[in-house]
Amino acid sequence: MRDVGTFLVTGFVAVGWQLAACAADVVPGQSAPDFTLTDAQGTTHSLSDFKGKFIVLEWFNPECPFVRKHYGSDNMQDLQRRYTGRGVVWLTIDSSARGKQGHLSPEQAKAVFTDYYMASTALLLDPAGTVGRRYGAKTTPHMFIVNPEGILLYAGAIDDIPSTDPADVPKATNFVQRALAETLTGQPVTVSHTNSYGCSVKY
Repeated sequence: MRDVGTFLVTGFVAVGWQLAACAADVVPGQSAPDFTLTDAQGTTHSLSDFKGKFIVLEWFNPECPFVRKHYGSDNMQDLQRRYTGRGVVWLTIDSSARGKQGHLSPEQAKAVFTDYYMASTALLLDPAGTVGRRYGAKTTPHMFIVNPEGILLYAGAIDDIPSTDPADVPKATNFVQRALAETLTGQPVTVSHTNSYGCSVKY
């Protein structure tokens, strides 16, 4: 039986999976580092291309059970559809290294994008882990929100129940949804920093 962790906004107590404080290199209130990555279609995207828009960065591993929880329940795709429909740019990033769990070739990434019914703006490939390390991405998922001025607004977990059970999704407080809802209506983000949970990023 899998041990279940106890989530705290300031920390974790858990056994059996990766639990990590959010970004080692960037924290809310700082400028989000620019980067350029290629997507599943071979198109390059830079963070600076989207200046003037809200941006969500979502670290992804298709083989991670925590990722599968949020995709299998349609939770992640629902957020992607809802907020890209409001003009938010949503960049899903796979930082798994070649030969490691979750690594995707461009051809595999195309299939995953379809098979997972993704509604993000792009699935970006970061096999060298450069962007993941720059942001301090530790887990999949690990979520970041950037405002139109390029300032990081949120970094951390998608929600407050660190389990792999899809039945927990409707019971959880979704920090990403709350932060986007607040900032898109001109309110300050009330929780800007939580600890991420999930599988370790396979650098």
